[in-house]
Amino acid sequence: MALIVIDAGHGGFDNGAIYQGRKEKEDNLRLALAVGNLLEQKGYQVIYTRTSDEYQSPYEKAQIANDAGADYFISFHRNSGENDNTYNGVQTLVYDKDSEAERLADFIQNELVEMGFADLGIDERTGLVVLRRTEMPAVLIETGFINNDKDNRIYDENFYRIAEAIAAGIENAVPLGSRSQEVTQRDEEQISYGVEVGRSLYETSANYLAEELLSQGFASYVYQEGGILHVIVGRTGTLEEALELQKKLRMFDYPTMIVSSQMEQETDVF
Repeated sequence: MALIVIDAGHGGFDNGAIYQGRKEKEDNLRLALAVGNLLEQKGYQVIYTRTSDEYQSPYEKAQIANDAGADYFISFHRNSGENDNTYNGVQTLVYDKDSEAERLADFIQNELVEMGFADLGIDERTGLVVLRRTEMPAVLIETGFINNDKDNRIYDENFYRIAEAIAAGIENAVPLGSRSQEVTQRDEEQISYGVEVGRSLYETSANYLAEELLSQGFASYVYQEGGILHVIVGRTGTLEEALELQKKLRMFDYPTMIVSSQMEQETDVF
């Protein structure tokens, strides 16, 4: 079963582009969640880099996909021109043309153009971290210009059709079976999956969150990496088990992120 990482661009203190009070980070998250939900209904496995208004660096986003062994990475953004209502249209970005990523981008781009957006084509962007650092085919969708009234009208009036169009483009390009099954038995024994629900610089705060999780029936622990304390729920042997655990945690409104690691530097275990 193909595993797709869905990335809502920006988040937290990083608003992205802003136009008349409209924030790119909010448009990105709304569309990313809608497309991810449609893909899950179609039978794909989906991991989100974020499901709430939180910031992650582009390097963190790429690492989430790499750690999960994802088959594809799709990042949602909106464009912005120097002057309002000057540029319009949809564009899909890849690290390298003549690649599997370009094939995926082509399917998505064509579907969005059918929705009424002007066609700005597919372009190479070798400087974008989420395209350069991901180890799987990755595309970044610029779903119209946020500072163009025509593009915003298309975006708002056809939102669910746009989500369906992107999901259809992905479905046309990506088989349900995973792109690669080349994981050795040794690798399988080393990899474990968990769900991160928080991080802190302070041991007291991290342990408090872990105890709160424990009181709600979630076995959790804290581990340290790079001076940051990470609060993790579960240590599963398969990604499928971690995804099920993630769904349960979301019912309690916890922000979640799938992680895979040996997690050897535990400080406290509950």
